[in-house]
Amino acid sequence: MKLIAVASVFAALLVTQPAQAFKQATHKRFVLDAVSYMQAHPETTEFAALQALATAAGYTVAQFAEVLGQGAYDVDDFQDTYFCGAITGNCTYAPVFNAGASLVNYTSYWHFQNHTRGPDVHGNDLGGYNYELLTVWGDIDNLAATWLVGDYMDDGPGGMTGWWSNDSPEYDTYGVTEANYRQGTTSSKSMYDDFEEMPFQPLDNLAQYWYDQFIATPTAQSLGFALHATDLLQPHHVWTTSALNHSGWEGWVEDYYDSENLADEALITQALADFTPLSPSATDIRPLLTQGGALAYANGGIVLSSTDQTDRVQVGQVVVPHAIAMVVHLLNHAVVQMTL
Repeated sequence: MKLIAVASVFAALLVTQPAQAFKQATHKRFVLDAVSYMQAHPETTEFAALQALATAAGYTVAQFAEVLGQGAYDVDDFQDTYFCGAITGNCTYAPVFNAGASLVNYTSYWHFQNHTRGPDVHGNDLGGYNYELLTVWGDIDNLAATWLVGDYMDDGPGGMTGWWSNDSPEYDTYGVTEANYRQGTTSSKSMYDDFEEMPFQPLDNLAQYWYDQFIATPTAQSLGFALHATDLLQPHHVWTTSALNHSGWEGWVEDYYDSENLADEALITQALADFTPLSPSATDIRPLLTQGGALAYANGGIVLSSTDQTDRVQVGQVVVPHAIAMVVHLLNHAVVQMTL
């Protein structure tokens, strides 16, 4: 009976757990639309500097936008987060020895910023996904915690093992991914020895890491990775749940992006004014990102409980233009940084 129950839990998890917040293609559209907006409004954006940067890198503006957008798309495919079975000690980056990799990678758990709570145990002003401390949750959160109960984070040869002291590490998630996303906070391996209690670092730390990589060694790809921060305009990722219409909402945004004119230029212009731009000399982009998360948290909660078309259009016309506007602000800042 237990095996049947576990199998049914996994089947449901495999079918219903969302792989990303916004669909990967939607992440790319945000970037493409942001660059198009800049090109149409060179007088109010840093388009000239963006064009110069693209040219210096050997790209046309369209090619540069494509590479940036692909970077934002690719973050959901990272194979940088492995959990190890409490009993088997086997370490995988997706459910059941990667069988579900096309649907969900464990890297998705770094893509949240919990606005329902305050500081986390690491010292972040807002933490990331932590099943034990979720304020809203649903079947997918429960299914994942059931399937992964007792599983621990792969720390390479660092000493963490399963119940029988057996371990087959595939990576060093704790020493690489978690360390990269730590961003000046503190962590210990004991924080990551049981999935259901893991305090994942928040998404803004992921974006900050990749933005810093871009500043240190400028590539369109690393800047594109940082632009995956538009997940912060997805309400489920700031209310923090993998359930509650999460997958349905992301699919709806992709399906109705054009027909509901969610990327309306006038709405983007209005949305730009809702952000406090970063100082040209600022190196920490997280205050801007948190503004986006706060906006989605304040304006998008209805899509967790409602699938009504009117409700979704209302939210979509807020969060999509603000996601594009946030990318514009980040690109403005990034290209200015290249001239300092």
